[in-house]
Order: sequence, then C-alpha cells, then structure tokens
Amino acid sequence: MPSKKTFIADNQQERQRLIGWIVGFVDGEGCFSVSMFKNHTTKSGWQVFPELVITQGEKSKKALEEFKKFFQCGKIYVNRRHDNHRENLYRFCVRKLTDLDEKIIPFFQEHQLKTAKKDDFRKFSQIVKMMCLKKHLIPTKQIEIAKLIEKMNQKKSAIFLSSSETTRQTR
Repeated sequence: MPSKKTFIADNQQERQRLIGWIVGFVDGEGCFSVSMFKNHTTKSGWQVFPELVITQGEKSKKALEEFKKFFQCGKIYVNRRHDNHRENLYRFCVRKLTDLDEKIIPFFQEHQLKTAKKDDFRKFSQIVKMMCLKKHLIPTKQIEIAKLIEKMNQKKSAIFLSSSETTRQTR
C-alpha cells in the first residue's frame, strides 16, 4: 500500500503537470483582451470590458471544462456554426472583474506565460487593476486604458481614441 507521502507527491506532480498544461494551452489558444465600446447606460458613455477567452471546437470542449473546473469561475458559451465548418465553436470566458483580479491574474503572475502573450497579459493586468480602483471612470484614465488596448493583441487603433468626446477631453 502506498504511503501518504507518496500520494501527496503524486498529487503535487499531477497538479504541476496540470498547471504546465494550462499555461501552455493559454499561451497557444488563449486571449487576454480588453474592449472599450460606447454604452450610454454608463456614466462616461464608455464601457471597458476585460476578458480571458479560450476558444475550441466542439470536439475539444472538455478542455474548456477543465479550465472552468480548475479556476472555479467563468462560463462556456457555444457559437453555433452556420458556415462550412462541421462543428460548433465553444468559448471559455472569464469576464467578472473579481474573478480576473483574484483568480486569473494571480495564477498567471505566478505561472508565467512563455510567448509574446506575456506582454498582453501585463497590459491586461494593468487595466484590470485600474478598473478595480475605479480609474476607468476617469476620462484621462480612459485615454490611458485605450492606449494600452491599442498595443494589445492585433494592435488595432482604438475607436475610443478617435471619438469626438475623447478629442475634446485631450484639448
């Protein structure tokens, strides 16, 4: 019969393998993104929307369920395909600010990404921290956030930065 120490060591090794798998999977298939869009129900008229997203085909949905189980947060959404693909896409998304701040960010700070995604994560973390401090409600900080977003992922120009409201605020 295996000793308790062997069992604990096996669990620790298995957990380390799982952590390595999660980091590698997110490095390859995940996306730390922040969107900023007009929302007239908010005080400033703009909403900042951070999320961790991992997308997989229907055949790999179990991998997304592992993420949900591991992080104990997030939701899995189906994107039903109506094109020439044979399977639906599924997205594991973590959008809740407290989950991002208390679960996702600390995990990836401790277990660092290896690819260029590491820089996107750093910007993402900075924006989430600003949001936790309610700085995203301050017009000058919104501009700062928009400039960080512009440097993330595909580096698109931020619509927020070219809006007439923002142009007036910076003059």
